Amino acid sequence: MDETHVGVNPQEVVVPPVEGVAGGGTGYGWSDGGLHGTNCFTGVVDPTKVPTADLLHVWYMPSTTNVGQQEMPHSLEPISLLAARNERESAQIALRPKVSWGGGCGVAGVVQIHCMDLCSSSGDRLVVGQSITLRRVVPILGVPDALVPLDLPLTQISLLPGETTSIWVSVDVPAGQPPGQYEGQLFITALKADAESLTHCVAKTEKYEMYRELQNGFEALESMDGKPVEEVVGRAKSVAMTLQKVLLSPMFSELSLENGSGDMMDEDILTNMSVRVKLSVTVWDFTLPITPSLPAVFGVSETVIEDRFGVRHGSEEWYDALDQHFKWLLQYKISPFFCRWGDSMRVLTYTCPWPADHPKSDEYYSDPRLAAYAVSCAPVLSCDDAAKDSLRKEVEILRSKDHWSKAYFYLWDEPLNTEQYESIRSMSNEIKAYAPNARVLTTYYCGPSDAPLAPSPFEAFVKVPKYLRPHTQIFCTSEWVLGNREDLAKDIISELQPENGEEWWTYVCMGPSDPQPNWHLGMRGTQHRAVMWRVWKEGGTGFLYWGANCYEKAMVASAEIRFRRGLPPGDGVLYYPGEVFSSSHQPVASARLERLLSGLQDIEYLRLYSSRYGREEGLALLEKTGVYLSPERYTLDHIPIDVMRAEIYRTCRS
Repeated sequence: MDETHVGVNPQEVVVPPVEGVAGGGTGYGWSDGGLHGTNCFTGVVDPTKVPTADLLHVWYMPSTTNVGQQEMPHSLEPISLLAARNERESAQIALRPKVSWGGGCGVAGVVQIHCMDLCSSSGDRLVVGQSITLRRVVPILGVPDALVPLDLPLTQISLLPGETTSIWVSVDVPAGQPPGQYEGQLFITALKADAESLTHCVAKTEKYEMYRELQNGFEALESMDGKPVEEVVGRAKSVAMTLQKVLLSPMFSELSLENGSGDMMDEDILTNMSVRVKLSVTVWDFTLPITPSLPAVFGVSETVIEDRFGVRHGSEEWYDALDQHFKWLLQYKISPFFCRWGDSMRVLTYTCPWPADHPKSDEYYSDPRLAAYAVSCAPVLSCDDAAKDSLRKEVEILRSKDHWSKAYFYLWDEPLNTEQYESIRSMSNEIKAYAPNARVLTTYYCGPSDAPLAPSPFEAFVKVPKYLRPHTQIFCTSEWVLGNREDLAKDIISELQPENGEEWWTYVCMGPSDPQPNWHLGMRGTQHRAVMWRVWKEGGTGFLYWGANCYEKAMVASAEIRFRRGLPPGDGVLYYPGEVFSSSHQPVASARLERLLSGLQDIEYLRLYSSRYGREEGLALLEKTGVYLSPERYTLDHIPIDVMRAEIYRTCRS
């Protein structure tokens, strides 16, 4: 297993296991064996006597850059960000050793990062740990993607020789933050190695690894009561493998895991020896709406949560796990729905795991950050009387609520034939018997294959609204069908009846592929962000993504991350289990999820501009700045994004 070093105790943190493309391997770009078998030594360079700038390169990179381990240094420039209130803006700080200074054990050296509050001339602050966060960018399959939180205001990380490490800096501006120019600094300082700890670093790392694996094994055994035989066997095999590994290395005994944050460095050292990274944020007098203008609904697999975290469906732990995922995802301005797949692409979807008559129901559905919510339709998986009665009660309660306008029913994913389309019509009829104004969402990329609606496949696809009317109100189509012909969106929209509440939403999944916008691992950062530029330009009024946590089945929270076979790497996975990277139970975001958030925030900027000058002018701005022209023509560089946002700031600030 490979090692990395994250947090304040760099010699003792282990790289999470991540599957390689071919079904194994590190996928991190680091050599097998990591620290094991490497001679430990104390370097001759004393970082307390040599300026940090002489020991490592430090430079700024925008959030749309995939900063790989072989990224070459740039000159250090101040970081300058523009942000509205209720907006998150991010940047990256890249670090690359010039020499080794005593990190030992294959490490070039350890650096300390000290982050300060950002202050305005009027005394207002953006506070470290609240508005300012730091995360280390960890490669997945060799691609920088996982954003692992670092301690604040002070953290330490290890750097490897010949490799670039990136730190993701995010600034969250509260909705009530006074506008103004906020300035501060980050101090990056090379640390002198502790000779004694270096002597034992290999042993310590191995001890921690064994200790953690034993803990995971015991947790898996303790939670097996009442589990199906297949699951018990799977867990037993996993624990057996763990025990076998432990027997080969008895070094776990007498483990003492140290989690101290270390002492603040002397102010003179910070001043004289550190590299200073200046950070300024212009907060302007525009507040992004609390309720996102574009409903973006994202699936979260309940079965993945149940398997990986060992929680029984319907138990208290199950509700807690779903509640944690729901609340965590809201910060990304998306509206989560939990899902369970049935046969033939039937799908049970719901936003709130509690029934409509439970107090948590109103708490969920009334949350202003939620733009849309899925209502559970039990007959999707079972057509007995109890399921129908459950549906009736749910709808009768919810339709009387003020938030009912946010409700939708998602019953079937990508129907292919007449029988499946008829199932949608039948279930929709049942729902509308209780609530005639209920909205049904259907995803599709073709018409029924056994009953062509038109001579050509695309013409049949365009005629689906006529075929499903009035049994569907939200017609959600794959962007893959349009290819590079965004003009075809007009054909789809022309078939809809907005006066009767019909809407056009879109989605991406396996396709479209490169060079069109999507969230596959390895695509460009602007390509990730462009998914939402495309939605806005084509005129969609909502967006759906099938899954954000759909990795392969695992029975232990910290188990190896595996992408599902048959899907492009990263498809269906926008965040990772925190337990894979550390002892934290909080999910770990991907850089792709952060870029999705940035794209949704760009839509709010474009909506503001269009509200002042008209949609045609908004489209013209998107094109003349070079940000986005078509699905295969968009900026590969970050500068046009800053130019577009600055123009909106210049022309729309009050």
